[in-house]
Amino acid sequence: MSPKHVVFKKVSRDKSVAVYMAKRDFVDHCDFVDPVDGVIVIDPAQLKGKKVYVMLSCTFRYGRQDMDVMGVVFRRDLFVVTRQVYPELQDKEKLTHTRVQQKLLHKLGDNAYPFFFEFPDNLPCSVSLQPGPNDVGKKCAVEFEVKAFCGENQDEKIEKQSSVGLTIRKIQFSPENTEVAPFADMTFEFLMSEKPLHVKLTLPKETFYHGEPVKANVEITNSSSRNIKDISLSGELTWANLYTPALTLCNFAYQHTHLDSVPSGTTLKKEYTLYPLLAYNKDRRGIALDGRLKHEDTNLASSSIVKQEVLKEVQGMLISYKVVLKMISCCEAVACLSSFLSVLCSEPDDMVFEDFKRVYLKGVVYGDDDESPTEA
Repeated sequence: MSPKHVVFKKVSRDKSVAVYMAKRDFVDHCDFVDPVDGVIVIDPAQLKGKKVYVMLSCTFRYGRQDMDVMGVVFRRDLFVVTRQVYPELQDKEKLTHTRVQQKLLHKLGDNAYPFFFEFPDNLPCSVSLQPGPNDVGKKCAVEFEVKAFCGENQDEKIEKQSSVGLTIRKIQFSPENTEVAPFADMTFEFLMSEKPLHVKLTLPKETFYHGEPVKANVEITNSSSRNIKDISLSGELTWANLYTPALTLCNFAYQHTHLDSVPSGTTLKKEYTLYPLLAYNKDRRGIALDGRLKHEDTNLASSSIVKQEVLKEVQGMLISYKVVLKMISCCEAVACLSSFLSVLCSEPDDMVFEDFKRVYLKGVVYGDDDESPTEA
């Protein structure tokens, strides 16, 4: 028995338009991004001569919704593109780019029309900041949406009854690079001490995937006259956005021990392990997540990988990680680590139609009009 391909669908309230998409996560492979494609099914009787459009948008909300006062909204559209689907401006064959679209057009009939979008290079990936227990409304986030609607023209006000919106995610992927092993090597000199303190911090590799523990090797050679104690290792998540003048730091993993010490004239070699999991940070306000996710089985935000030629053009939030070693006397060594999302793609033969609901984006909070999926 051949595997089935799940296809997500969502229908407008007045049944005039319906959207079918084969996936909701689109991967940024560093050198290219998966295109957004799908099929729209229309009801000509409900349209009453109106045109049908489909829109792909990227929105950056840089303030909580309850901060919107006196007409000032803390959000910005980073990217919006709208295309007419019906009446069709080109032949269906020219707009059909994938096998899934071909199968859907054959299955859904003559009132089905394909659409296709490509992401520009200067867009960030989906990121949201985890809200606190008392926060209400929409939170700070970079969000992507595909919206289909009907109207006399694309600039008129969109009616909720005749429109349907689907939240999608743009997620980061990076192949594992085993050749690069980050390390930091630092020497500290103290007053009234003839010899220095030498600290070295190394990581086995640069790329760590979600759920993978981070093992760090610490080597401290204390030739000074001081005793070293209170050694701690932490992972720091750093995010910056268009409207924040300074970087924001947030610890996502921590290991501290009072037992390890390095007396004068001795050496310590030890491996420490950090666990960068959302399960240990689900109550921490302001930590960056992949999309608008809150459940413990979701992920911390992936590191941002941006092409050097468009780095200055990228808006939204940029994510990076580092490991920090600290000890008494404020000695610290830093080595960078990266956390990426590994994605495996396959294309089964058969199809199963399910209503597109953001419940499939684990942890998303929905409105009352969301329904459970159905299978056709």
